[in-house]
Amino acid sequence: MVGAPLARRMKRRGRAAKRSRTPLDSVLEYARLGWASCPGAHPLREGGRACSCDRLGCPDPGAHPLSPAWQMQATTDTAQLTRWWELEPEANVILPTGRVFDVFDVPLEAGLSAMARMDASGSLTGPVAANGDRVLFYVATRGNPDDEDEWWSCSLDCGPETIDSMPGLRWHCRDSYVLAPPSTLPSGQPVSWLRPPDGRPLPDPVRVLDWLADDFE
Repeated sequence: MVGAPLARRMKRRGRAAKRSRTPLDSVLEYARLGWASCPGAHPLREGGRACSCDRLGCPDPGAHPLSPAWQMQATTDTAQLTRWWELEPEANVILPTGRVFDVFDVPLEAGLSAMARMDASGSLTGPVAANGDRVLFYVATRGNPDDEDEWWSCSLDCGPETIDSMPGLRWHCRDSYVLAPPSTLPSGQPVSWLRPPDGRPLPDPVRVLDWLADDFE
């Protein structure tokens, strides 16, 4: 039952975020933090297609960039961000990883358990978001490590089927991205912050990974 209070808080914050913040508000705030963003596809509520993109049978509805050139387009330029979201106000928010931050993407139960234990120990979690049945921990990027096997892309492109020591973990880093608050999932549920970014330095990824590893043993 450790995760129950956090789960309730996640639902409350998700509803509040949906009422009070628009995608444009959020990307401008991310830009102030130095976090680049670009528009993403969004779920369709009517018609026979699940995604606003032009890809038939989209494998990841509403959870991918609008443009295949997203890595070059992602920006902190507030004028460009404003133009994009004024043209596509329902566009979801895509944040590229491996630049300012990496993201540990874990199953909901494991993420809530790790947060509770970090809170109990007084360890800072850094920004944490809820994305459906996943919890995303934003950590300092490791840059370009020598061991290329440590890197993989997001699930829309390719990813390991399993990781022997930590099945279910996705490490979004170079050449990957995440769907950020206040994006909307196909279920209608918003992606929401459990711990919003506050401008403080992001936590060390190895330290956060140690906490997450306890839930995969």
